[in-house]
Amino acid sequence: MSGPADTIRTVRGRAVRCRDTGDGPPVLLLHGIGRTLADFAELHGRLARDHRVISLDLAGHGGSAPLDGPHTLAALARAAADCLDALGVPGPVHLVGNSLGGAVAMRLAVDDPARAASLVLVASAGFGREVTIGLRLLAVRPLARLLLRPSRAVARRTERALFHDRRHVTAARLAEALAVARRPHAARVMRELVGSLGTVRGVAAPWRQELLDGVARLDVPVLVVWGDRDLILPAAHLAAARARLPRARTHLFADTGHLPQVERADEFHRLVTGFWAGPAAGR
Repeated sequence: MSGPADTIRTVRGRAVRCRDTGDGPPVLLLHGIGRTLADFAELHGRLARDHRVISLDLAGHGGSAPLDGPHTLAALARAAADCLDALGVPGPVHLVGNSLGGAVAMRLAVDDPARAASLVLVASAGFGREVTIGLRLLAVRPLARLLLRPSRAVARRTERALFHDRRHVTAARLAEALAVARRPHAARVMRELVGSLGTVRGVAAPWRQELLDGVARLDVPVLVVWGDRDLILPAAHLAAARARLPRARTHLFADTGHLPQVERADEFHRLVTGFWAGPAAGR
């Protein structure tokens, strides 16, 4: 489950798995719900050539221990900020978040604007109500208990939903997903997060509206990207992002699913580093 560059650090008495490599402007990579820092392995390596890159397992995910209190968006953002402090990175950093990680990145930037050099939101939660039925059903407690039981079949089905190009559904990814699901706290963390963010009808509006209002007030460059074959959060949310954040740059990857940083690794790397090199992001 861990790579050669991964370390376990103690942050405020809690174990946190992170990958901290490279030298240069700092970057923080934040994965999605029920996922791990492995979702950014391809991007991490490319960026570490000329950046200090920190990938985290969010609190209660992968190799990071759960929080003492409920797992909410704000709590995950605070835990990520605590980790940056522990690593000696007071800010600002380029925040890159995929899916739930995008919402965590936005929350972190809104709550502490001095920490954010820019925001890169990758198929990010927060731009619309629609979400895959698999996540909506987790809001129904009896179904959640059943759906969150670790199984190879569920892990394979989940991985296949994430990628348009099924060649990325590898044995290593399946093993990682199954190992994560078997952590004793994994199901509880998933239920808490899903319950705090939405219902069986979809992602709740109040937190989305408040968060996007806050992001719109920030004076930081924003890039929003999506895959046109995303089965988790539909690519139609990109239009909502353009409407809510009219100053943001946007990009749609063709023939790509929910993890464009994996399926379009080289193109994604060029896009993001070009964005950071632009006049707005270089302020």
